[in-house]
Amino acid sequence: MMGLSAKDETLYASLTSELPCFLSKALLQSAHLPSLPAVALQVLEVARASNASLHDYASVIEHDPGLTARLIAVANSVHNLRSALPAQTSLEATQRLGLDATLATVLRFTLFPGLDTASAAFPTWQRAIIAAVAASQLAYQLCPAQVGKTFTLALLQDIGILAILSTYPNEAELLYADVHTPHGQLAHAEYQRFGSDHTRVGAWLAAKWGLPNNVVHAIYQSHDGFLTDDMATLCLRLSGPIADAWLSPEPSTELAVLLKQLAALGNIPGRTFEALFQQLSQQLTLVTDILDITLPLHTDSQSLLADAQQLLYQHTLALTARLDTQQQQVYELQQHNTALEERSRIDPLTKLANRAWLEKQLQERFTLCNENSRTMSVIFIDLDHFKVLNDQYDHQTGDVILERFGKTLASLIRKGDLAGRYGGEEFLIILPDETAQTAQRLAERIARRLNEQPMIEVDQEALFITASMGIACLSDGDFRDERELIDAADQSMYSIKRSGRRGISVYGRE
Repeated sequence: MMGLSAKDETLYASLTSELPCFLSKALLQSAHLPSLPAVALQVLEVARASNASLHDYASVIEHDPGLTARLIAVANSVHNLRSALPAQTSLEATQRLGLDATLATVLRFTLFPGLDTASAAFPTWQRAIIAAVAASQLAYQLCPAQVGKTFTLALLQDIGILAILSTYPNEAELLYADVHTPHGQLAHAEYQRFGSDHTRVGAWLAAKWGLPNNVVHAIYQSHDGFLTDDMATLCLRLSGPIADAWLSPEPSTELAVLLKQLAALGNIPGRTFEALFQQLSQQLTLVTDILDITLPLHTDSQSLLADAQQLLYQHTLALTARLDTQQQQVYELQQHNTALEERSRIDPLTKLANRAWLEKQLQERFTLCNENSRTMSVIFIDLDHFKVLNDQYDHQTGDVILERFGKTLASLIRKGDLAGRYGGEEFLIILPDETAQTAQRLAERIARRLNEQPMIEVDQEALFITASMGIACLSDGDFRDERELIDAADQSMYSIKRSGRRGISVYGRE
């Protein structure tokens, strides 16, 4: 392992402390923990440079004769032989393979020696290759200067799985046996068994190898969400889900889910995915030919994207229909609740405010007037001889009288006033910003209307009623609360009752 700087040692210690003690101890004691030789670490360092050249790669690789021989063999394989002259040097092999394939080949032989397609590590390698190609193709569009960096990080994002496989081979083989397990579920299962997931283990392993801090942090956060302003980070975090969709038995469905998530964020230009899927099949074919691995290569990746977009469109239509139904249900519920609320405020017979609503409104308006130095008046009304009317005729006649008197009050008050049935044959009118004098004028109009208009005809005989009314104004007394204001109006009304009924009395002026 390359020597770590003091800062690297701090990061390594911090990541070690994040792992459960039993897991970190087991990892350190594992005889088969993945390691990178110095040449591989140097190749990764070259890959991180935005201006890395084929010559830079070749110069590092040629220091390891064994790796050089393997690289030349891959370059001269039947899959890649494009010239009658075989490659004989590290530079010639690198020139034939290209930068990305060279890096992938180096990591293939250092991280996956003797790879068996039946091994649980094989799906990890498949996913890494697809993710790396997808990440680099996205980076070409979103952050061209960081193509090499994103390809490298995508290849390394799941190295924690290799560490877990080497440390707990039997349990991990079972855990990773189902290659189609969603990556999120896989991480949850890792947490349940090992107390950590492979991204944390992978970051720890990268720090142990001595990789730069920014690489360690990128692996640590590689499976985080898509909400980021850094395009290279976004390319990395998208690469894994793209690979999962590609490897899925239902790639169109998986890709549609991914497109839906990205549409909600809106941080990727609309043409990005179209451009990616125009190149993805071709680029994967080139890399898999070089590395001699099998992938479920979709013959037409553009059709795959089109199918995913159609699924997303159909889902959106279905969702819109459900939302319309839900909105209609919400509207109807709101209407129903509004009607219930209205009914809870209204006296069912007179259609005026009921006592509870009158008292609540009077309390609020009393407080508001006191706080803002405003005035307010109330008129307390009692229909005269109402019990006699009920006894002489019947209660149904009495109800008709109450109903029509309610309509009379509603027709005479102004907007902003509130009239209600206080109880039995008693009524209350709240008059914001009205003095006792203007309230008296309203009471006089009520009296005139009663004098001019019969409430009901009984046996073809017009039946008139009269009322006793008391008025109290907030400005005419030292009222501590709204209850005292009502009591003052009530007392004034009773002064009329005692003097023979049918009249108007103002508090403080009897």
